[in-house]
Amino acid sequence: MGSADPGEAPERPDPALVERLSRVSAATACAKLHAQGIRRTFVEGPRPIEAGQKVAGPALTLQFMPQREDIASGLGQEYVERHTALWAALEAVRPGDVLVVQAYGSAFTGCFGDMLVRYFKQKGGAGIVVDGRIRDAPRVRRLGVPIWCTGFTPHYASQSELFPWAYHVPVACGGVLALPGDLVVADDDGAVIVPRRRAESVVQAAAEHEQWERFSRSRIEEGGALSDYYPLTPETRAEYERWKENAR
Repeated sequence: MGSADPGEAPERPDPALVERLSRVSAATACAKLHAQGIRRTFVEGPRPIEAGQKVAGPALTLQFMPQREDIASGLGQEYVERHTALWAALEAVRPGDVLVVQAYGSAFTGCFGDMLVRYFKQKGGAGIVVDGRIRDAPRVRRLGVPIWCTGFTPHYASQSELFPWAYHVPVACGGVLALPGDLVVADDDGAVIVPRRRAESVVQAAAEHEQWERFSRSRIEEGGALSDYYPLTPETRAEYERWKENAR
């Protein structure tokens, strides 16, 4: 069976940094990381199960791996799973964690269902991003936990082709590398992985970006030309600086 032994648990981020990051949209985080040369940050595939979801928090990583019959065959393993990384990862959840799961986009692996999501919520987990599916759709939706996944399936986690293997380890989620302790920003646009060491610079750049976009939005609504206000020209940049000074 896959080992329930973890990798090294990451250092917790400053709660104030997470709170500031929670005000940054996934689109802005993605754009600011791209400007820093970090181009693969969008977790391709998972979509929010409910519109209006938003989450930001440190990544608790969980890795599924392909089954091999001498190790895991899928037969009777709904009960075996409690001794795997899946149960261990849920026990490791701390308030504010975002569970980031490598599941290869499998349509036949229900990585989480009602009971597991319910326990995740009780532990204070903030959200789940999985490049695979979940089950028990009606009950899970009623729990209100923000979840990004590729859809639903009637299968339990190890019923078909994958098996919970390790946690607190690097994972590939939707084509993006996520390391334990990286940060996650997810909303209606999808999920973005923010490297831990870039989070502060992303927050700072995002604050300035959001502010000038508010200015540009107001000018466009007043009839200003798009080419003047998005992005700012040298002239409208000077106008923005005056607007910002007046706002202070």
